[in-house]
Amino acid sequence: MTPLSSVCIRLHPDDDVVVAKAPLKAGTELADGDRVLTLTAEVGRGHKLAVKAVADGAPLRKYGQVVGFAHGDIRPGDHVHLHNLAVRDFARDYEFGTDLRPVPPLAPGAERTFLGFPRPGGRAGTRNYLAVISSVNCSASVSKYVADRFRGPDFVRDFPGVDGVVAFTHKSGCAMPDNEPTRLLQRVLAGIARHPNITGYVLIGLGCEVNQTERLVKDFRLDQLAPGEQPPAVMNIQTQGGIAKTIDAAVAAVRQLLPASAALRRQPMPLSKLVLAMNCGGSDGASGITANPALGVASDELVRHGATSVLAETPEIYGAEHLLTRRAVSREVGEKLVAQIRWWENHAKLHGASIDNNPSVGNKLGGLTTIYEKSLGALAKGGQAPLSAVYDYAEPIHGPGFAFMDTPGFDPVSMTGLVCGGCNVGVFTTGRGSVYGCKPMPCLKVATNTTLYDWMRDDMDLNAGTILDGTETVEQVGQRIFEEIVAVANGKRTKSELQGIGDEEFAPWILGPVL
Repeated sequence: MTPLSSVCIRLHPDDDVVVAKAPLKAGTELADGDRVLTLTAEVGRGHKLAVKAVADGAPLRKYGQVVGFAHGDIRPGDHVHLHNLAVRDFARDYEFGTDLRPVPPLAPGAERTFLGFPRPGGRAGTRNYLAVISSVNCSASVSKYVADRFRGPDFVRDFPGVDGVVAFTHKSGCAMPDNEPTRLLQRVLAGIARHPNITGYVLIGLGCEVNQTERLVKDFRLDQLAPGEQPPAVMNIQTQGGIAKTIDAAVAAVRQLLPASAALRRQPMPLSKLVLAMNCGGSDGASGITANPALGVASDELVRHGATSVLAETPEIYGAEHLLTRRAVSREVGEKLVAQIRWWENHAKLHGASIDNNPSVGNKLGGLTTIYEKSLGALAKGGQAPLSAVYDYAEPIHGPGFAFMDTPGFDPVSMTGLVCGGCNVGVFTTGRGSVYGCKPMPCLKVATNTTLYDWMRDDMDLNAGTILDGTETVEQVGQRIFEEIVAVANGKRTKSELQGIGDEEFAPWILGPVL
């Protein structure tokens, strides 16, 4: 008879379920101590198998936490998923700072460095891009036409030290309320302009839009340059005299920026200059067991080196946020996170939705049933370090340590906020096969299971499925992720960079109505 522990993972002694490492057939008998569990249905990899009886309406636990409520009586041996597990609201105890676990300090002489580009204000770049930034969708095509002039083998030959010229375009900038929605978009665009991986930029508007280029420059002080910073070129299509004239002027402006950018060289810099963006997408039942906790190990290691690590996706920590408030370094930090949760509850109701609409179709196929279950697995990316700060969307990130940024769960929008907050390297975990990549920030992708890694090897940078396979521990994979982050910061290309992904993934969060 097959031992339960050889084919399933028990995550916490109090759990009512275990997670299948591989598909299990109905009728399979599993030895669990002195008893035998007989499967009443097929259980897929990453799916849940009941090991305890749970009465109709009673809470069901995984990770030692409530992940849903039984819809009908659940018997040992049952497959637990959409048919018998439901979401209900339940009270969470928002304690503040009661579970602080300081990250152990580095031993003397253990400090690490990476080769980065020195940037104004003491920041560090991991890449060297020039940007063409649209203030409004009406200038998006023009911006792309400008960037297209700087592609191909001739550009690579003439400017080998420049990673590229990227057009940052979007679907907004006008017909929007001239208050918080406009302010948020401006914060995003200013974040790209000031990003440590951007060494110069051109800002292009139409001329009559709500999001005026001159106002953006003035309100975010983009004209106040730090020593060594290249002055931007700001232009509007209507003022320049049309598309062709604007393209010519912008191309000339980029050419003026290129020599200084090409002259930059990588220098040894402390790891404390790294700001890590963490996201998960296309998650499955293995995400919270393999890739996410392994990334948490890497996150803690970066924090030990004085770096910054930022978790995001507020709707995808819903139901687990009380575990973060317990790690908050102050009541103020914890209460800001709770306020963001309350905003999302009201935001969902305002639009006739509910946060438990998440997980997605692919998440459910991979074994995730409820938002609470998904959130508890997603939270593992944050490791164990104290929560040092909570940021609004695209708010400039400052100070070292583990932090959280308020973003939607939609991956491109979430990562755009993190990038524009100043993250200079990213890690993205996936169980279903997300092919996400973004510019100007390099982004590693970590597969949660070996089957996915082998199938999409050209897109996955690392395999955390070895944890499920039993050949590596979470700690070992976490250290591999940490070392790969350092290698990518040094200039190693990620799989998404090698595939050329990243020009279309800039997606600012669009708030409010289109007027």
